[in-house]
Amino acid sequence: MLSTEIRYFLAVASTGSLSAASQQLYVAVSAISRQIQRLEQQVGAPLFERHPRGMILNEAGEIFAHHVRRNMLEMELAVAEIKGLNAVRRALIRIACTDGMAFDLLPTLMARFRLQNPAVTFSLQIASSSTVAGLIREGECDVAFQFSLQPERAVDVVASWPAPVLLAMQQQHPLAGAAIGLADLSHYPVALPQQGSTVRQLFDLTCHMNGIFIEPVLTCDSFATLWHFLLNTPGALTLCSQFTVLYQTDRLALKSIGINQLSQRTLQVQTPTGRRRSAALALWIDFVCEEITRQNQRVQPMWQDA
Repeated sequence: MLSTEIRYFLAVASTGSLSAASQQLYVAVSAISRQIQRLEQQVGAPLFERHPRGMILNEAGEIFAHHVRRNMLEMELAVAEIKGLNAVRRALIRIACTDGMAFDLLPTLMARFRLQNPAVTFSLQIASSSTVAGLIREGECDVAFQFSLQPERAVDVVASWPAPVLLAMQQQHPLAGAAIGLADLSHYPVALPQQGSTVRQLFDLTCHMNGIFIEPVLTCDSFATLWHFLLNTPGALTLCSQFTVLYQTDRLALKSIGINQLSQRTLQVQTPTGRRRSAALALWIDFVCEEITRQNQRVQPMWQDA
């Protein structure tokens, strides 16, 4: 349903060169070049910066590509509705999330949702916070789950819950039954996320403000790695929110350090601004919000009273 010029434009934009687009489309380079020039004449401005080794979108090209992709997404939704997918038959829900959401929460939610809606399928993309924010703003996913320190621009936040940074440890850990100060962590092996995560940002800020230095024995951008290290290392500690391990709380102890800076995050469920939701997506979001709220009420007393 796309014109030839638009298809060729998107191919060059994604591959970065006429020759790469030619290989992708099985079309001669000269034909692609003519269509790109024709499109630029219609738009009234160059869309690419042309270099000896390739072509890069310029500012006008970025604006044009953004609107083309948004229009494509709306077209896909319209076609899906026409085919009757509003009745929640076969439907794909595209999700973007940060790493902590992909460890336990989302796999469990997706499995439970599909018990009731087996025709619904999922595509899950795991990325950094900045990348997830870009994906949802550009409409390249249907819904995003991420921890946020501040309101996100140009997205609709359909639900949010406080997500303080907590200490996670084995249930028999010496600190599991004690009041914890930040300095207590220096006596145990601490495994931390890498510095780009919101957990690490808040923890490093808190240590700096309190004049305390904690040297981790392991840093990793995968919570699954931190989790297995925690389970297999005597006395180990790591950081997470209650949502990261929402369905694993019978296997560990969660503790609050009681420092305000570590309570600034929220877990947000985000959708692209102004985009109409399919019936399957609306059903998924309602299910997620209800299930997370219920499970959070179950888990909260475990660490608030600790």
